[in-house]
Amino acid sequence: MQKRVNKQVALASRPEKNATTEHFRIEEIAMPQPAEGEILLRTRYLSVDPYLLRVIKGIQTYAPVNPGDVMFGRSVCDVVESRDPGFAPGDTVFMYSKWQNYHLAKGESLKKIDTSEIPASAYLSVLGHSALTAWGGLLDVGQPKAGETVVVSAAAGAVGSVAGQLARIKGCRAVGIAGGKAKCDHVVDFLGFDACVDYKSPNFEKDLRAAVPNGIDVYFENVGGFVFDTVLSMLNHSARIPLCGLISHYNADEPVTFRHWGQMLTQLVRIQAFRVSDYVPRMDEAMADMKRWYSEGLLKNHESIAQGIENAPTAFVDMLSGRNLGKQLVKLD
Repeated sequence: MQKRVNKQVALASRPEKNATTEHFRIEEIAMPQPAEGEILLRTRYLSVDPYLLRVIKGIQTYAPVNPGDVMFGRSVCDVVESRDPGFAPGDTVFMYSKWQNYHLAKGESLKKIDTSEIPASAYLSVLGHSALTAWGGLLDVGQPKAGETVVVSAAAGAVGSVAGQLARIKGCRAVGIAGGKAKCDHVVDFLGFDACVDYKSPNFEKDLRAAVPNGIDVYFENVGGFVFDTVLSMLNHSARIPLCGLISHYNADEPVTFRHWGQMLTQLVRIQAFRVSDYVPRMDEAMADMKRWYSEGLLKNHESIAQGIENAPTAFVDMLSGRNLGKQLVKLD
């Protein structure tokens, strides 16, 4: 019988600007053994998320990762051995875990999930925290009304792809912003947005204006920079901006300025930042909606999946560079 090896991904050094695979290292540690009341779990899928860049750069400090520490995140894991009567081998759970093959955990930190009809990976994508982010940001902060125009940046990504679909479900015109023709085609043809505009095109501003003939009522913001500035010039009176992320600012060398910032005042625009943790208490409510829409075929899911824990750093770097479609995951052997 082949001996099981517990591999993990540690932060080797802090990136000052762009993260590369050189900032991580793969380590091997002893296999953990469960004590009384503990559960041994094997990771099936790891979630790779943009916010981790701020964590490893030391900007986001409420859950720090320092050089030498093992990376962490959301995961779907299988129970291998249990010394807790509430769990049995073969159970599948959602948890926060280190980036490693095997874990020890207490039952109170785990949530059982049903994979009989829903793929396990969906609990990290269209039925996971990315979806919760889109649900809370768009529906609670953005408050879209039927007939309005909703624009979503990073529309081919994990959060943006769901936010735009929710806009369509609520009867809005959904317009995505993404980088490149392939991503824009995916946003329209697969996800069902009404239109998608390529921010890399020299005609970006003209194309966006053509896609929103009635102006913009809700802008779900993920990127910032010149994309945000362009959108500002097209906002309607009383427009709402759920501020989810500013990924183009994270590596900026100079302060970012906006030509059209005055539109915020002129149009009485409301902008509100939020975090997924704001909506964790409403997770059951959100997932009831998402599961219903998913089962009805109204909510589609696309995942980019890297294979093996050794490729987790590459998956993370590729995701930050926009090389993924939908949710970026790592499937462990």
